Amino acid sequence: MLPHSFTMGDVRHWDVVVIGGGVIGLSLSIALRKKGATVLVVERGEPGREASHAAGGMLVDCPVETPAPLQALATASAAMYPEFVHELQLESGLPIDLRDYGTIVFPAPGKAHEWAGIQRLSSEEQNAVEAAIAPTDRPAFLLKERSVEPRGLMAALTKSAKHRGVDISSGDTVTGLTLTHGVVAEVTTHKTAFACQKVVNCAGAWAGQIGPVNFPTRPAKGQMLAVVPQARNLLAHVIRSPEAYVIPRSDGRIVIGTTLEDAGFDKRTDPAVIQRLYRSAVAWVPELAQARILEDWAGLRPATPDGLPILGQTGIPNYFVATGHYRDGILLAPVTAAAMAEVINGSPPAFDLTAFSPARFA
Repeated sequence: MLPHSFTMGDVRHWDVVVIGGGVIGLSLSIALRKKGATVLVVERGEPGREASHAAGGMLVDCPVETPAPLQALATASAAMYPEFVHELQLESGLPIDLRDYGTIVFPAPGKAHEWAGIQRLSSEEQNAVEAAIAPTDRPAFLLKERSVEPRGLMAALTKSAKHRGVDISSGDTVTGLTLTHGVVAEVTTHKTAFACQKVVNCAGAWAGQIGPVNFPTRPAKGQMLAVVPQARNLLAHVIRSPEAYVIPRSDGRIVIGTTLEDAGFDKRTDPAVIQRLYRSAVAWVPELAQARILEDWAGLRPATPDGLPILGQTGIPNYFVATGHYRDGILLAPVTAAAMAEVINGSPPAFDLTAFSPARFA
């Protein structure tokens, strides 16, 4: 690969153009820079402000909740997170709230048998571990998993990418690709065109809108809210149930979510839905009834027909895709970046990506 972007006449060229400045696109841009590629990220809005900004940040790699084909990647990526965050903090100078207190899961009634082999908490153990949870007859299970605050993560990723020399074009909607003799030559946008050697589509829920390959991604809307309880350290653990997720942050905020809606690209919140989520959280943690609601929001997860990401080389030479991570974009960012950087560089990845090939939708 070329050591630097270069100019031919009045046209600047890059080794790789990454479409999409979310957690996947920015993480991959950094991984590609580490391999010496010149990289341009083209983002339709502001980097890190779509699904990545809206995420809960739970790093879920439990076999009960993770699709079997995704398990190896999920486990590997979860293990990569401490070093991933440490490096970003050093490069960006920004803090990232990575918590490792674990998660308490309350399965849906009648589903406890699916959690056999996971540490089960007695009522006494549950109260000792997390006294703020309301007494319940529902079985509780303890997972040793981490959570990360996505907005801080995205700020650090953006600053680190710029520090490493990644170019970013914000507010620039990609309209298509220009091919020369069947090979990618340019990324066209509503503003201009960018000449390049390779392109990778990391556009999330919008990935299918960029020709000439029609990736079957669709937006899966999720609504959430954040509250500030009276007690700063009310919770240590994440609480996860079918009714609500309750995710504590180190700054005292508690994030509550989430919904799963087929609402197209509508990101509006519904006050009735937000109140329902809030009441569900209060049912689990009664002290949240005195909490102040700070904000609410909605995000659009990039879903696929089989619930698995789309990773790899497309049928067009030098055109790659890394999208469709659904609920696991934050979790899978480190392993996706590492694996796809190898694929784009022409090397075999350390992980088998066969199950995620775009060819399965051909």
